[in-house]
Amino acid sequence: MADTTLDVRDLPPAERHPKIHAAFDDLDAGESLTILNDHDPKPLFYEMQAEVDAFDADNYTVERRAPDEFAATFPKR
Repeated sequence: MADTTLDVRDLPPAERHPKIHAAFDDLDAGESLTILNDHDPKPLFYEMQAEVDAFDADNYTVERRAPDEFAATFPKR
C-alpha cells in the first residue's frame, strides 16, 4: 500500500483544497494521502466525507506534531 505525503503549509489557503483533491484522485484504492498542514484540517475532513465517495472516513487519522504542524492521513477505499 502506497502512501503519498503532501506538504501544503507553504501554499496559499485558496490553493490547498484543490491540490489535495487532485492528489487524492491520483491514488489507487487502498492507498492513502497524508497532508502536512499548519492547522487541524477538520473542515477538509468534513468536505471529503460529504463529497468524495472513495474517502475512507473510518480510517482517517490526524496527529499534532507541533503547534503549527498536523499530519492528517486520508485513506482511499
